[in-house]
Amino acid sequence: MKIYLKQNVFDAAVARVCRVFAEFPTVVVCFSGGKDSTVILNLALMVARELGRLPLKVFWLDQEAEWRHVVEYQRSVMNRPDVEPLWFQGPFRLFNATTTGEDPWLHCWREGDTWMRPKEQNSIHENKCGTDRFYELFEAFFRTYFADRTIAKLGGVRCEESPARMQGLTGFATYKDITWGRVDDKKRGHFVFYPIYDWSYSDVWKAIHEHGWPYCKLYDFMYQYGIPVREMRVSNVHHETAVHNLRFLQEIEPDTWNRVTERLGSTNAVARARELYRVPEELPYMFATWREYRDHLLENLIDVAEVRDTFRKQFKLWDRRFRTDDPAIELALMKAEVKAMLVNDFEGTTIGNFAATNPSWARGWRSRDGKPIRSKA
Repeated sequence: MKIYLKQNVFDAAVARVCRVFAEFPTVVVCFSGGKDSTVILNLALMVARELGRLPLKVFWLDQEAEWRHVVEYQRSVMNRPDVEPLWFQGPFRLFNATTTGEDPWLHCWREGDTWMRPKEQNSIHENKCGTDRFYELFEAFFRTYFADRTIAKLGGVRCEESPARMQGLTGFATYKDITWGRVDDKKRGHFVFYPIYDWSYSDVWKAIHEHGWPYCKLYDFMYQYGIPVREMRVSNVHHETAVHNLRFLQEIEPDTWNRVTERLGSTNAVARARELYRVPEELPYMFATWREYRDHLLENLIDVAEVRDTFRKQFKLWDRRFRTDDPAIELALMKAEVKAMLVNDFEGTTIGNFAATNPSWARGWRSRDGKPIRSKA
């Protein structure tokens, strides 16, 4: 149930950011270049300027195979005089949803490789974080560079995008009386807060345009191409949830297209054969059930034994967690698992997003912190 207050969401978010600055000596904006983090950045700059807390620390984990518009926007932010850049360009591994070979990774910024673009002079070039995995790097970075400091990270997560986020960010306090956050490292005093958790996407764009804040112009191109709002992503070009946008890359950014097809040789094939990466609307006639179809793809489409075993463990886990005795839930879950295999998403992002969107379907189990739910397989 939503409870509407007399205070508008903009003023409420400013008050929340002020609260974070009052509680923590060090505040860092986790900035993706997307619309939500654009709002967070500008709210934090407003408050930091008023409190005399500039320059503002801004962190970006650069995934190398990024849209040029995203990089240009990030560069404009990181070179602002009121920003202290924490632009990470150290080597790490990132899942590549366009892979057709045995190596399912893009080895971002690996020495000896021909990178998509040169590293920035004001970025962090070395990985001292003790891990080379993308999802582990976020917390590891702050454990490494802020080991002895209590910090608050500001992010752009919004409940509108997921019922699980709604539950996780409104159901219980994670710091004093604050529900709209999560604990990253309680021992070190590292917390993440989401001041615009109750905003809608229209609130986001209203704030951006009313205040004249710069934003990533890639959104304008996506709008022109008719991409639905929920599918507008400014993440890396080979992300498992955004491979459908590859079909626009060559037209919007031909220079990026040329570089990414050299860096990731299978990108061109994925973009041209995009229909092969869509889950069919109807069950193929030669299969009796969606589960049979899923198992057939598992044994015949996934040709790397280690990856196939990972998928098998994930499916076993999710089949236990969801009420597969319900035909509607069974169908939705099987389609999510088929989609995961079609984009070779053995890390579990696709199924995790499905679970985060449908938490009530689980057997008494839900995400606690609003993050995408991931298998440990």
